[in-house]
Amino acid sequence: MSARIEQFLKDRIGLDAASIGPSVIGAAVRQRITATGSDGAAGYWDRLSTSTTEQQALIEAVVVPETWFFRYPESFQLLARLALSRAATLTAGRKLRLLSLPCSTGEEPYSMAMALLDAGVPATSFEIDALDISARVLEVAQKGVFRANSFRADDLTFRARYFTGGEDGFLLNSAVRAQVRFRTANLLEAAPAADHSYDFIFCRNLLIYFDLETQLAALARLERLLHPQGILFAGPAEASLLTGNGLKPLGEPRTFAFAAREASNEMATRREPKAPPPVRSPLPAAPARTAFAGVKPAFAQAARPAQPKAEASDPAAAEMLQAISRHADRGERDAALALCEGYLQKFGPAADIFCWLGLLNDAAGQVRAAEGYYRKALYLEPQHAEAKAHMAALRAFHNPASGGGRR
Repeated sequence: MSARIEQFLKDRIGLDAASIGPSVIGAAVRQRITATGSDGAAGYWDRLSTSTTEQQALIEAVVVPETWFFRYPESFQLLARLALSRAATLTAGRKLRLLSLPCSTGEEPYSMAMALLDAGVPATSFEIDALDISARVLEVAQKGVFRANSFRADDLTFRARYFTGGEDGFLLNSAVRAQVRFRTANLLEAAPAADHSYDFIFCRNLLIYFDLETQLAALARLERLLHPQGILFAGPAEASLLTGNGLKPLGEPRTFAFAAREASNEMATRREPKAPPPVRSPLPAAPARTAFAGVKPAFAQAARPAQPKAEASDPAAAEMLQAISRHADRGERDAALALCEGYLQKFGPAADIFCWLGLLNDAAGQVRAAEGYYRKALYLEPQHAEAKAHMAALRAFHNPASGGGRR
């Protein structure tokens, strides 16, 4: 049953089960079995196989949005500068076109709109398409009412300018909402717009949920949507995938912004017309490959993930994490994996747990699964030192000549 569900999710939305863990999918399935009153797993599979409504419901149960306004603020600062400059070069009647996908509950596309308005780009000069596979999150986005969890940025002055507080939360200004057009769409299916139509695309922390084959297909689709002089904003854990496949980063710290391939080629030609293609710099010195007792040398104390924040306030979380460490050190991989999945089910996603899952799979030679878990850890905590180090070590170990590019 679990294998069939995982294959269904991969076929429909490109989800690599290893990127979120079987326990998360299992919990979503159990939730839907209860909600539909199905006769166990077999009965639920029969319902899922014949009901497009239930297929969408399962997808929405699995896709858990994690977003807030002005996440990675440097990206929006760069967007504002580039958009203001580009808007001045457009011919009459041509608007800047921006895309956010997956847009989740709307914080990202609305942040894009506010950033442009704050920069002085007229509302009549740009439009934003916001796409997501989940109709449920789009309904939330269109209402424009947000609670405290959506406001996690250090600078919240934008809230006073664009929101009105009330009993239900903060209502976004109608002028900002009018700049964004929401629509249900799947990047891997029908193209959401004409080719090469978007000046700026934000597609952050989507590719980390795919296996390598699906990542490359999704990246090819994004490139077809991007204007020849456009800019693609990715998530921090996805940057190596883009650079490894020929896209050029703009070099602005913490923006994770990449020029369209054609623009990258033109820039390189203008800078060094007679020079050969640059040789890729090697990765920084990677830590030694580590694993667990019974497989390779015992796991080094310095390489262990730090314990999650839950430990400070929840003794049960601390005890479970210590048990994971004990089993890993003894080479008891299955027991450590089971505890990791139990932790996720009980306490929710945690970067350190995903890092453990990455290491446990890494030690067993499950390269793709390990990379998926490291990406998940970096999605939750972009500066997670252990996940970054082990991701670099994994890439260098399996493709040392290219410095971690396409495998």
